[in-house]
Amino acid sequence: MPIPTLLLNPFRSAPQRRLVSCGLLAVTILISGCGSAESPAITSRFETFDDVVDVSILQVAPSKAKQAMEVIERTFTDLERDLNPWSDGEMARINRLLPTGEPFTAPVSILPLIHLSQRYADLSGNLFNPAIGKLIALWGFNVEVPEGMRPPPAHAIERLLEANPRMSDIAVDVLTLQGRNPSLRLDFSPIVQPYAIDLAIAQLRELGVRHAQIKTGSGLRAIGGRGGLPWRVPIRGGNGSGVFATLNVQGDESVVTRGAHDRDWIYDGVTYHSLIDPRSGRPVRDTLSVTVVHPEATVAAAAAIALFVAGPDAWYDVARALGIEYVILVDSTGTVHLNPELHERLKIIDRNAPLKLSPPLKGPTTPS
Repeated sequence: MPIPTLLLNPFRSAPQRRLVSCGLLAVTILISGCGSAESPAITSRFETFDDVVDVSILQVAPSKAKQAMEVIERTFTDLERDLNPWSDGEMARINRLLPTGEPFTAPVSILPLIHLSQRYADLSGNLFNPAIGKLIALWGFNVEVPEGMRPPPAHAIERLLEANPRMSDIAVDVLTLQGRNPSLRLDFSPIVQPYAIDLAIAQLRELGVRHAQIKTGSGLRAIGGRGGLPWRVPIRGGNGSGVFATLNVQGDESVVTRGAHDRDWIYDGVTYHSLIDPRSGRPVRDTLSVTVVHPEATVAAAAAIALFVAGPDAWYDVARALGIEYVILVDSTGTVHLNPELHERLKIIDRNAPLKLSPPLKGPTTPS
């Protein structure tokens, strides 16, 4: 399902944000140091969603590179304004109106996320379910930096499970949304940044850029190549530290990882993370991380959540249902589950990691 051109990781704290310099200034410095009409590589760094965005553009004229960097930064900034789940912006207005059952006009920027989320919620049997924002908030993950939290009472969890909010509870009529469940609350935080990456890549192509990489948090998308070579992407280990393997990406691919280490807090010696199983109302315990490779970053992020929840016993069937062809799942024992198609593409660094290969994911029953 392509993302139309219209106009998701650990979030950094305020002290870390102050370390990030102006991205456009970095572009200007690199461009001014280039004496040729076409720069071999121009990089930039800026910040949105309390995270750092790194952009690399190759084989374009400096003037076009500067224009492209400005477009990318504006795309991320606009989406942060409209879709930041922790600000009093459009997302807050949407979440106030959905439980009322009254129809209302939604911002254009959110509609592709609604449509994509409804599709992948349905395909995954609601293992991917951004409609459980109230459950996420109950666990304390509705703030920028969750801390000083404790597990919510069991009766509060059960009450939300009985309400069973789903993406299918939202009716969409062109620009109008209408909620059909008073417990609806959207939380797109795991997929907003990948969505911004997809929009930015589409805009780069409109500008004639053929070789680029955009990376933020635990997701990236690359198009073209790196001076005739593929982009080399490190795949981190299940606990978020160290490198399990590297993957060469060339053409148009996204690599997105979701891990139990992304956003968490500790209470009474137990770590609780934000990847909640919609069926139990509690953080998933059998999975440490999931990496998905797919042409679109938003789809990869949504699938990674669904597969994380599915866990080591069910991920393969869910991946087939979603049409995902490249998956790495690290379970709570440290075993790395992956399909043979991706295994063939990896250069494994951590030779001590136990591997468990699945049957092939590609095949006639894989949806297009």
